[in-house]
Amino acid sequence: MLEFADVEAARDVVAETARETPLEHSNTFSKRTGADVHLKLENFQRTGSFKIRGATNKIAQLSEAERDRGVVTASAGNHAQGVALAATRAGVDSTIVMPEYAPISKINATREYGAEVVLHGVDYDAAAERAHEIEREEDRTYVHAFDDPAVMAGQGTIGLEIVDQCPDVDTVVVPIGGGGLISGIATAVKAQTDTRVIGVQAEGASSVAASLEKGEVVERDSVDTIADGIATRRVGDQTFEVIKERVDEVVTVTDPEIANAVVSLLERSKTLVEGAGGVPLAAVLEERFEYEEGETIVPALCGGNIDLNVLTTVIRRGLVERGRFLRVRTVLKDRPGALQDLVELLAENRTNIYAIEHDRASKDIAMNAAEVELDLETRGHEHALELLDAMEAAGYEVEVLV
Repeated sequence: MLEFADVEAARDVVAETARETPLEHSNTFSKRTGADVHLKLENFQRTGSFKIRGATNKIAQLSEAERDRGVVTASAGNHAQGVALAATRAGVDSTIVMPEYAPISKINATREYGAEVVLHGVDYDAAAERAHEIEREEDRTYVHAFDDPAVMAGQGTIGLEIVDQCPDVDTVVVPIGGGGLISGIATAVKAQTDTRVIGVQAEGASSVAASLEKGEVVERDSVDTIADGIATRRVGDQTFEVIKERVDEVVTVTDPEIANAVVSLLERSKTLVEGAGGVPLAAVLEERFEYEEGETIVPALCGGNIDLNVLTTVIRRGLVERGRFLRVRTVLKDRPGALQDLVELLAENRTNIYAIEHDRASKDIAMNAAEVELDLETRGHEHALELLDAMEAAGYEVEVLV
């Protein structure tokens, strides 16, 4: 099993490529939760993610013969970039297999870091099958995304930094995909302090809770989450053993809750994270685990590589969760001034219109009517309810779409 000495040994190796990332106190989230919240900003890491740490440590341990043959791996994006950069800096040829639906920004970045990219399968696990085929066909060394002690040790250097930067930390909150990050951090933290370590998975990719309950690794049939960086069907065999021994609790959060955390970080802390990076803060904001007033909590924001198209969707979902966006449908009499009357009602209720669609040809309405669909900017849940009440009081039948 991974030991603290492995993480300590990785510190100097990792420092050759990765940077020490900031730990910043958040007044906003401390006031909102009652805890003393400090954000570990690993989204500021080179390549935008913690993965460069583990990749650097693993590649540094290759033999000369392994370096000559090159490496191969599978990744949804962040590990891909980490391996690509670490391999290129070490003069090692790399091939990365990524899911066909991986964010285009992550695919392009991986190629720019010097790797050959192969697109295969619908998720990480399918890409991993193809990567292992290439491993056998080309006699390359496989750099596992999480289930490798060298990789876990590299990721664990984050835990060393957290303890150095915040010696009084009570709880560290860490996202879990395959388990490499939390295995490393828990090993580093638990060896030095009595700090609690909480693991968080996206609800649509949660295999660890079931695995802990059964006492063995359980694999999901599929995954479905906006947190693509932790969208794995199963935790690693080696990481599972570390999690069982060193992680205090594992909880889950939903995609809307993740989206809300991402939007909150963007709006209040001016910090951009991807879905996986928002997962630990979501668990704190939604009180998925118990914590005391004033407890010092460090959510590890593990990455910031979010595709712009995904970001648009996440922001929209986050605004919906906070009552800041409303999409409605109603029917107007098809006569001059009917649409103007509706717009004036919205203005009277301090509502901004993002978009409006006016359809006279819908087969579901009367011949003398027009269907209107509106995207509206509201000021919160209370304001949204007030607006709906005002529309209904004015005689409009309103269907809430989002």
